[in-house]
Amino acid sequence: MSPNVEGPTHASAPSEPAVLSAPISAAYSYCEAVTGIQARNFAYGIRLLPTDKRQAMSALYAFSRRVDDIGDGTLPADAKLVRLEETRALLGRIRAGEIEEDDTDPVAVALAHAARRFPIPLGGLDELIDGVLMDVRGETYETWDDLKAYCRCVAGAIGRLSLGVFGTAPGAADAARAPEYADTLGLALQLTNILRDVREDAGNGRTYLPAEDLAKFGCSDGFHTDRAPAGADFAGLVHHEVRRARALFVEGYRLLPMLDRRSGACVAAMAGIYRRLLDRIEREPEAVLRGRVSLPTHEKAYVAVRGLSGLDARTISRQSTRRRS
Repeated sequence: MSPNVEGPTHASAPSEPAVLSAPISAAYSYCEAVTGIQARNFAYGIRLLPTDKRQAMSALYAFSRRVDDIGDGTLPADAKLVRLEETRALLGRIRAGEIEEDDTDPVAVALAHAARRFPIPLGGLDELIDGVLMDVRGETYETWDDLKAYCRCVAGAIGRLSLGVFGTAPGAADAARAPEYADTLGLALQLTNILRDVREDAGNGRTYLPAEDLAKFGCSDGFHTDRAPAGADFAGLVHHEVRRARALFVEGYRLLPMLDRRSGACVAAMAGIYRRLLDRIEREPEAVLRGRVSLPTHEKAYVAVRGLSGLDARTISRQSTRRRS
C-alpha cells in the first residue's frame, strides 16, 4: 500500500475567525479532554503545538479513538461491522461539509471545523477504519509485508493525517517526501506498540507479529503466560523486530527537519517516547510478557523538552546531510 498524498503538504492559514463560537470551542474542549485522559503519550506531544493545531490534532485523535474503541470493544463482530460502517458514513458527512456547529456529536463538530482550517487528508480515516475491520475479522499476517499493509492503515495513515495539520516549513528541502516519512514514522510507532502489547493482544485472541518470524524463533504457540514459550528464542524474536522498528525510526525521522519548530517538537516528543520504550523492550524483552512497559512521567517530560529544544530535529538534519553528501 503506497502512502496516500491527498491534499497539499503545506498547512494553510486558518480561514475561520480567530475567536471560535461557543459550540465549536466546546467541541474542541471535549476532544482535548478525551485526548488527555486516554492518550497520555500523544498528549505530551500535542501540548507543544499552537492552539489551532493542538485542537485539530485532538479532534483527529478523538475520532480515531472512537474507531479503535469499536474494534477493541465487547460487541459481537457483526455489530462492530455495523458500527464501523456507521462511523464511515459520519466521516462522509464531515467530508461533504454536512456537519453544522450545533450538531450533537462534538467529535464530528470539531473534526469538521479542523478540516476547514487545515488540508487534512480525511481519506486516512477511511484507511484507519479499514485497518480496524481487519482486526474485527481476525486477520493474521504471514510476512512483514502483510503486517506493514495493516500498520499503514492504522498508523501510517495517522502520520499522514497529522502532516495535514503540521504542514511543511517554507523552503524545506525534499518536502515532497514528507508524507512518505510521516507514513514510515507511523509504522515505527505501531511496531513498537505491537511489541509492547504482545501479551495483551494474545489475551484478546490477536496475533500481529508475522507468522514467519514467530516460526523462525520458535514462538508460533503464542504468548499466553508471563513466560516465553518453552524452547523459544523470545529474546531473538524481540531483538529482530526491534531492529526493524529502529530502521523505520531512522527513515521516518527525516520528517523532522521539514517541519516548523513547534510541529517538529510535537513529533520529536511523541516519537522520542516510543523510541525510549523500544530501548526498554530491547534491554528486557520478557518484560512485555509481564505487563505493559511504560515510561515514568519525568522521563516523558524530558523527552518533550528535548523535542522543544529542536535537538532531535537538528541531529536528524545533520545525519541526513551526511547521507546525501
